[in-house]
Amino acid sequence: MICKRCVLPEHRPDIVINEEGICSVCLEYDKLKQPPNKPLETDFIKLLNTYKSKGEYDCLVMCSGGKDSTSALYYMKKRYKLNPLAFTFDHGFETEDAVENIRNAVEALGVDFLFFKSDFMLEMFSEMLKTDSKAVLCHPCSIWYMDLAFKTAFRFNIPVIIAGWTKGQSTRQPLMSRCGCGVHQPEFYSMAKATNEFLDSYVKKNPKYRDFPRSMEEVLARAKLRQKCVVLSPHWFLPFNSEDYVETIKKELKWKLPGLSYPANSTNCYLNFLSVHNSMKNYGYTHYHVEMSKLIREGLLSRQEALKSLEMNFPREMLDSIAGKLGCRLDE
Repeated sequence: MICKRCVLPEHRPDIVINEEGICSVCLEYDKLKQPPNKPLETDFIKLLNTYKSKGEYDCLVMCSGGKDSTSALYYMKKRYKLNPLAFTFDHGFETEDAVENIRNAVEALGVDFLFFKSDFMLEMFSEMLKTDSKAVLCHPCSIWYMDLAFKTAFRFNIPVIIAGWTKGQSTRQPLMSRCGCGVHQPEFYSMAKATNEFLDSYVKKNPKYRDFPRSMEEVLARAKLRQKCVVLSPHWFLPFNSEDYVETIKKELKWKLPGLSYPANSTNCYLNFLSVHNSMKNYGYTHYHVEMSKLIREGLLSRQEALKSLEMNFPREMLDSIAGKLGCRLDE
């Protein structure tokens, strides 16, 4: 059963759908609904000026090769005339299409590019699959990536980290914890609990990960001790929609939509497909359902558009191949 207003299914006790077919998350939103907060571009410029760099780079831009992070890099260089350092990590599952998009962008924009490739996370990913954990693969990965981003910003004395997050994702730094399986929203409660339980037990018994952060809150706390650094996304402040900036980056940066993606018209790593598969198996929905449901409630996305984007059409053979790289076999 799926909510008639958003795209969340019933998943008791976290999400309950009433007799009218409306989920508890939508009903709670109606009760707590606040006047829409629409930050302006001038707010973004003020923040950039507040955290003005005294070093070589004005900002660190996290680049995944997708339309949102690629356009964020474009805006920082072209619109705001800053000197960004593009930063990309590859945990062993980055797609060829994404890397090509990033390399085309940094070459066209003439910006410095730091590419970090590591197999550090492979043992952890493998353990999650072998133990049939309900932890979400993407959550420890996002914790690791943000920790890397903060450490890199500190290394180069960069006070601003730029992400390509949209309005359906985090909207200010304290809410970043929701990307790292925080327990602040009922939609994430079961996912967060499973991920936290996995990390608590696995980190204790594996010396390799003894310093691994247990949550996004811990990442933020550690970063705060090192330097004053803020995480922002231009997409929270600019009035442009994705159709506008996709045409721009296609023309100026040779950006291309990947041949296979999930959700539709997005760019994610190969491991994302396996993470989506497992989330649907364990919970009946993914963090993308949560993001798009939020956009629907805010009137920024239609339910029909969301349902179409969330259709799963990737082949089983690809999932088997991804799991095989981790020394595992996909569930039957």
